[in-house]
Amino acid sequence: MAEGLSPDFNADAEPSLWQACLDELSRELPEQQFNTWIKPLVAQVADDHSKLTLFVANRFKLDWVRAQYAGRLAALAERLQGHPVQIELAITLKETPVKPAVQSVSSALRGPVESLDAVDEAAPNTFRSRLNPALTFDTLVEGTANRMARAAAMHVAGSPGHLYNPLFIYGGVGLGKTHLMHAIGNKLLADRPESKVLYIHAEQFVSDVVKAYQRKTFDEFKQHYHSLDLLLIDDVQFFANKDRTQEEFFNAFEALLAKKSHIVMTSDTYPKGLTDIHERLVSRFDSGLTVAIEPPELEMRVAILINKAISEGSEMPEEVAFFVAKNVRSNVRELEGALRKILAYSRFNQKEVSIQLARDALRDLLSIQNRQISVENIQKTVADYYKIKVADMYSKKRPASIARPRQIAMYLAKELTQKSLPEIGELFGGRDHTTVLHAVRKIGGERQQLTELNQQLHVLEQTLKG
Repeated sequence: MAEGLSPDFNADAEPSLWQACLDELSRELPEQQFNTWIKPLVAQVADDHSKLTLFVANRFKLDWVRAQYAGRLAALAERLQGHPVQIELAITLKETPVKPAVQSVSSALRGPVESLDAVDEAAPNTFRSRLNPALTFDTLVEGTANRMARAAAMHVAGSPGHLYNPLFIYGGVGLGKTHLMHAIGNKLLADRPESKVLYIHAEQFVSDVVKAYQRKTFDEFKQHYHSLDLLLIDDVQFFANKDRTQEEFFNAFEALLAKKSHIVMTSDTYPKGLTDIHERLVSRFDSGLTVAIEPPELEMRVAILINKAISEGSEMPEEVAFFVAKNVRSNVRELEGALRKILAYSRFNQKEVSIQLARDALRDLLSIQNRQISVENIQKTVADYYKIKVADMYSKKRPASIARPRQIAMYLAKELTQKSLPEIGELFGGRDHTTVLHAVRKIGGERQQLTELNQQLHVLEQTLKG
């Protein structure tokens, strides 16, 4: 059977393909993301389930849904249905809105729409890039955490096909990897509108390989991907265990480099940390420039909150931004979610944004953090990870096999809790606060330089945050 297919879904036994997609996505996506972008979509399903048309309110939302979710939706619908399902996005005109219910495409439309197919037919020379025009370098907040990656991305956008090819960007979820890729594509198209630029999620590439395999259309597949000037591909870790997909991506990779086209990839880990990916492909990933995006530092988190609030038509006082930034540390996506909760809480209660209002709006989030992440929990997690005794965290022993994990635990205690340096020192066997400060600075500095340490810290942070 071709990759990515799962024939465990019987269309006749299910009341609605779209409802099945909704049920699946509601479990996969964060609640805020699902409610904002997926739930409002109005769907029409063809009688033979070969096509799914999704109606959105405006062009911005259409571009966003297409860039962020079209690939996932196509792969999901195909998996559920057992055969390829065409995903079409269309805009509902306000004068005659589509009735908010799932209907068959064969039934009469309730109102005129601007269909993507119609647009493409009217402008056959327009290459669909799948880029979100709102994600640019101007809308990306710069800080220590992303400075090197941003500089490399800007260089690629200005001189594609030369240095840093391929560019491999890695880091945890919600740190801005996808934003950077869209920014590269948008900048290149602004400078050279004739360029063929394509942004896709790795799952969409897998889906395209499956379709080409089923329909015996590999010539068209290769013509499409090998003709690009810039390929932006998200989350290449999804290629794991998919041999045919990896083979086709290797071929595309070689063809694009040969014609001086540029390739930009993202992943949740550095190339050599990828599992179940062919060695020759990993070596290609690592042959250009590999850069990490770290969780944003405090000042960067504050700037993100203030800028995002302005873009939402509101203001966030600096002291409130600092309060939120100190309590939401993991990624930009969670920061934005916290901001939306605060602004909604403010509007609903007709109160100005303040630290107390933020505390009330984020009560559940703060409660979970306070309950889950304690210095004791950090000590136990780090001790388990490095296979030492928890008692070694408090002891006066100083061999490297113990001192190093102890410093890492101190660093994480400062990063993930609200404890002061003296309080942390006390919990580590009554050590002086200067000892803790030294550990925090040492590990923080080495994290920027040592890929292996950064990866270990990332795993520990994700474990502690559940």
